[in-house]
Amino acid sequence: MKFLFIGNSHTFRNDMPHIFQMICEKNGIDAQVTMLAHGGKTLAFHQAEPEVRFNILYGNYDYIILQDRQKDFSPDGALEAGTAIDQFIQQTPSKKILYMPWTVPQEKMLQAQVAGGYYRLGRAIHASVAPVGLLWWEYMDRHPGENLFMDDNRHATPKGATLAAYTIYQTIFGEPAVILKPEDSDITALVNARIKEYVSEQYIASL
Repeated sequence: MKFLFIGNSHTFRNDMPHIFQMICEKNGIDAQVTMLAHGGKTLAFHQAEPEVRFNILYGNYDYIILQDRQKDFSPDGALEAGTAIDQFIQQTPSKKILYMPWTVPQEKMLQAQVAGGYYRLGRAIHASVAPVGLLWWEYMDRHPGENLFMDDNRHATPKGATLAAYTIYQTIFGEPAVILKPEDSDITALVNARIKEYVSEQYIASL
């Protein structure tokens, strides 16, 4: 299976798509990953990039994973740009996944607003949403002694990137993953227990 990740540093830090690939392979899925990601960029940036259009149209991807910016996220901007990118995707058989990132600590209370923007875009383009940001903050609340943020309080530690990769995996395949390492068990337990609620119609309607 072929996967295209389109995003920014919250996609490329810690080589998160490679972690996703390793999870796939651990679970018996032959995965090839491609990444188009530039630091600080939005979906509006990617919408205008020739390499994005070309890869979508001719890359023969099974899944395309889209991620907008983290800080100062604009739901309206994401909707406009995501809808434009979807015009390319609709010309292919590729399925769409939206990768919802976490907010920075000082904007933690805005995570529900960010989630609402991603689910709104998901409804508009018929894409599933990987609720990484929601599971991120739930993990942090449940494990107050741990920090998934790097020292810049923006980007993910390797464990945070692993949480993102497992969440995207389960959003796509709908089944719990065989874990890569024993130390991933607390992350996978949370994803397995909570992801269905975060993608349920009742939860989305509550935003």
